[in-house]
Amino acid sequence: MITDPLFYLAAVPAVLIVGISKGGFGGGLGLLAVPMMSLVISPIQAAAIMLPILCLMDLVGLWSFRGKGDFSLLKVLIPASLVGIIVGALSFNYLSERSLEFIVGAIAVLFTLNYWLRPKQREAKQPSTARGGFWGLITGFTSFSVHAGGPPLNIYLLPLQLEKSAYIGTTIIMFAAINYLKVIPYAVLGQFSMANLSTAAVLAILAPIGVRMGYWMHHRINEKWFYRICFVFLFVTGSKLLFDAIIG
Repeated sequence: MITDPLFYLAAVPAVLIVGISKGGFGGGLGLLAVPMMSLVISPIQAAAIMLPILCLMDLVGLWSFRGKGDFSLLKVLIPASLVGIIVGALSFNYLSERSLEFIVGAIAVLFTLNYWLRPKQREAKQPSTARGGFWGLITGFTSFSVHAGGPPLNIYLLPLQLEKSAYIGTTIIMFAAINYLKVIPYAVLGQFSMANLSTAAVLAILAPIGVRMGYWMHHRINEKWFYRICFVFLFVTGSKLLFDAIIG
């Protein structure tokens, strides 16, 4: 188990932020956990520690938003994400983390800027099997590599302008499926050492606290502000990834 106090100084707020984000804001800030922990430990170890915690958060989120997901979207997104996870697992030892962060960050920032700067007349887009399949694959791939599936998924879901509980429910089911699917390849790749698992167990107590905090906030913010916050989160997370990729 990690005993460095500096690690927990970064990890405790990181886990709470992820929980709040997953429980109430579509997971937009979820990918900040690995960069925050990486201030003290390697990104690979940070991702391994976070996966069991994310799986626990998913259980709390599934209960909190039970019956709220849009399964017409999920039946396209989840199979596509499985393909992305497989690609991520096969390329685990070859792909540069910095290049992946740059691609995801650039997409998130450009998408948000387009949303903010284009004309204000906005109609909800209709779901598309092609777009859903593409972004589902990218979500699975980036989620496997650095737990950065939030921006790609939001790029597809946010323009659909789902009712906010349906949106959150859909993201929770999606990431629950992805995270549990990731467990097997993470184990095969040797990411679940005793040190990583014991550290995850210590931090796991914060998982339900963070998710329930997000759930509480979710029901006290109106839909207009909810989507504004989601796009801000998307921009912040994308900017963070770009910064990490460029500055290194």
